[in-house]
Amino acid sequence: MEQGRSHGCKDCGGSYILLRDDEDPRLARFNRRLPCFGCGIGWSSLLLGFLCPLIWYCAAILYLCKYYDNDPRERSGLAASAMAALVSTIVALITLAVIFL
Repeated sequence: MEQGRSHGCKDCGGSYILLRDDEDPRLARFNRRLPCFGCGIGWSSLLLGFLCPLIWYCAAILYLCKYYDNDPRERSGLAASAMAALVSTIVALITLAVIFL
């Protein structure tokens, strides 16, 4: 067996081909770019949240409402934004407790 050759394809000429199934168009569902310059809503929210932390809470709501079911590639960014919202809430509560107690 030669390396770099596709298996069982006589018309390919030994090169790799894109996996596609005409009967199941769901395989090509994620060929499109993510929104927000290809970064995704979650990671963009995480970065913009350092300027305005309310964005983290919006992303946390999207995460809790399972927005990532539309596109599973969004899951990690939305989860990171939800964790950032949690951390900022804890820091704010500790700060308020120190100031008022």
